[in-house]
Amino acid sequence: MKFQQFEKKKNQTWTIKDHTQPKLKKPLVLVFGNRYALEKESIYQEVKDLFPDGEIIFGSTAGEIIGGNVLDESITLTAIEFEKSTYSIFRENSLDNDKDAIQIGRKLIKKVPKQGLKHIFIVSEGSFINGSALIEGLETMHDEIAITGGLCGDDSRFEKTLASYNENPKEGEVVLIAFYGESLEISFAQYGGWTPFGPERIITKSEQNILYELDNQPALDLYKKYLGDKAAELPQSALLYPLSVKSKDKKESIVRTILTINEEANAMILAGDVPEGSVVQLMMANIDHIVDGALRAAEIGMENRKNKPELALLVSCIGRKLVMDQRVEEEIEEVMEHIGSQSTIAGFYSYGELAPFSGNVNCELHNQTMTLTLFSE
Repeated sequence: MKFQQFEKKKNQTWTIKDHTQPKLKKPLVLVFGNRYALEKESIYQEVKDLFPDGEIIFGSTAGEIIGGNVLDESITLTAIEFEKSTYSIFRENSLDNDKDAIQIGRKLIKKVPKQGLKHIFIVSEGSFINGSALIEGLETMHDEIAITGGLCGDDSRFEKTLASYNENPKEGEVVLIAFYGESLEISFAQYGGWTPFGPERIITKSEQNILYELDNQPALDLYKKYLGDKAAELPQSALLYPLSVKSKDKKESIVRTILTINEEANAMILAGDVPEGSVVQLMMANIDHIVDGALRAAEIGMENRKNKPELALLVSCIGRKLVMDQRVEEEIEEVMEHIGSQSTIAGFYSYGELAPFSGNVNCELHNQTMTLTLFSE
């Protein structure tokens, strides 16, 4: 693999991170950036001017990851030339599919050639999509192929997210990258590090990703009771207190973040499904535990690798970033130290992370995790 990385900080021009790299041929160009910066009408043309033969994917973020740095209000660009591997890119838009995430997933996976398929990476709109349903649709046809990726962000505004493929970023886009190659080695991992507290409760009324009742009481009322003064800051304050959800049909607990609230229905809309009968518990943050969680993700991702990774795509959660604040780069540093300095690192802070649990190939939607996908040719 060959790489070039650029940054574009607020009100500045593009700057290249490494001047020694040669010109790339037909690179995959991953552009992650602040939503306001990506709304600039010239942004696609600016990137196209840098890489005229590039395949360009945009995604808005809640923070950009490049090398060992976490940036805000910027745009980062990582261009990758695969020397022994190939990739194909496909897209669908939620607004063209009545926001039916299962249908979007099914449509996307039908487009993907299966011969030699090694891995799928998703960059999805993150404002209103049900990540669990998207995964369900994507997994209707795949054959033991792992899926990783993330839901785009909009800092802590939660107004709208943007994504695109070879055009200006727009709302509703879901972009799929399919990777192929005999020598291509891809590993992945996710880990959280949050601490459960308080009583366990049962979900007694829910519909997909909408939570209505816990122990036959309005879920939003109970949640506000626990938040106290922070209830006035919902939904942003919910990022600091996610829910641990243990479903009957799942071996592992998943973490769910509240995307928004519906005061009229006294309900909470979460980033993914919360099935009735699941056991729920509040979670809180310990910064050291969160940083340790990033290290654990790196350890899992490296466990069975034959080769050192050349590329690491990191998708971490906005909730982790808000909690760690000035210490946020510590989790990136932990990953870098464990996977090795030879890796080019890129990624973003998200509204939801996609990855299987360790030892599994079926994808799950996670919140509040550090997720990494490691590539070598």
